[in-house]
Amino acid sequence: MHALFDRSGPRRVSLGEYPLWDEALALLNRDLTVTLPEQEPLQLRALPSCEADEPENVYVALANGEWHGNQLYPESAEDPAHALANIADAAQETVAERLWQAWPLCAEHDLGMHPRDSGGQLSWWCAGGLLGHGQAHIRAAVGALDTF
Repeated sequence: MHALFDRSGPRRVSLGEYPLWDEALALLNRDLTVTLPEQEPLQLRALPSCEADEPENVYVALANGEWHGNQLYPESAEDPAHALANIADAAQETVAERLWQAWPLCAEHDLGMHPRDSGGQLSWWCAGGLLGHGQAHIRAAVGALDTF
């Protein structure tokens, strides 16, 4: 029981500790810069696990250190596609819940988009057609919203 009370606070994860998560977060930060230019880059924050033999819990946080949602899946740090999908979900959750807005928005439909695999590439998908706003479509690859 003492381990719960002895935990240190969250720390900022240093660049290079989780290289695949760093690469994935860099792509998400490109999309954040294009869609929410007033926001500073997202970052990784870590908390020690409550269990001594378990890895630390890592989260995607706003620049001020706040996050929302579950920790990143440790096994996703070993696979580029899984890392990007996990970081995209966590980044979207943190931005939406901490800033109280859908993110990212489809410029065509003004609807929130979601990460979805499209031909082996994680992309931002808009449900426009499913909601009566034109056709559902892939807007851009994750990290490439600046191409529009």
